[in-house]
Amino acid sequence: MASLPLPYPRFTLGSALTTEQLDFFRRYGFLHFRAFAGFEQVQVLLRATEAVQQQWLAEGVQKVNGVPIKYGKDVDGSPLVQRFAFASHYSPVLAEFLQDARFRALFPLLEAPGGRVGINEKDGLVINHYVNVPGSEFSQMGWHTDSLRDVFYGKRIGPMLNVGFHLDGTPATNGGLRLIPGTHHQPLREMLFRKKYYKDVSADDHEIAVETEPGDLTVHDGRMWHRVAQSPLVGEASRRRVMYVPILAGKYQPKHENSPTPFYLRFLHLVK
Repeated sequence: MASLPLPYPRFTLGSALTTEQLDFFRRYGFLHFRAFAGFEQVQVLLRATEAVQQQWLAEGVQKVNGVPIKYGKDVDGSPLVQRFAFASHYSPVLAEFLQDARFRALFPLLEAPGGRVGINEKDGLVINHYVNVPGSEFSQMGWHTDSLRDVFYGKRIGPMLNVGFHLDGTPATNGGLRLIPGTHHQPLREMLFRKKYYKDVSADDHEIAVETEPGDLTVHDGRMWHRVAQSPLVGEASRRRVMYVPILAGKYQPKHENSPTPFYLRFLHLVK
């Protein structure tokens, strides 16, 4: 594993990646960009996610394109969507956000032709809404890699980036994203067996905390180990909202309303 200097650098994403950014990603497997969006745009996006939530609650949406929707309880006991899938299909505001040209600037990280934002693939635009209260069904996520699904289906591991847009600031003291730098270079055996997928939520001696501010963008290689640590705080102070979208290369594999539920997502209820 690569030894990462701490604090690690935060970058700014322009129309193209710099040589420094490319080199950092190749070595460590992730990048962290400050202020991808400003305060006002973050508020617009938050309102858009709330509008989608109200629609899904009213319509009782349980799956989108075969992907289960995860519901839980908010701090006041009201119902809450805690994991959205393909959210941009239900909101022109979210769909427009994914058209930002700076997402295309990330395509060279794939080191493969045919890069694209996976609006219709995998789980599309996912929104994770973590809150640590009684009744919450989503306060943390155990160790995993995003490339396991390719292995499970007997496919060659395809180039994939997981791009996160952070709607809330998350200091390390409030849980949040943890990465093990350099594990995108690990052999297949390590990717399969280094951790117990999703069950292992314990801290790792080699992990780093990704401390975000509202409007930050993070990118990590789909092969690297990561988790989302539970907030030690309870109630409103524990709230964390992140939008994730894959950037992919290779064969185009869109989902549709009759798509089957992927096997690994049948265990989504175990993630709390």
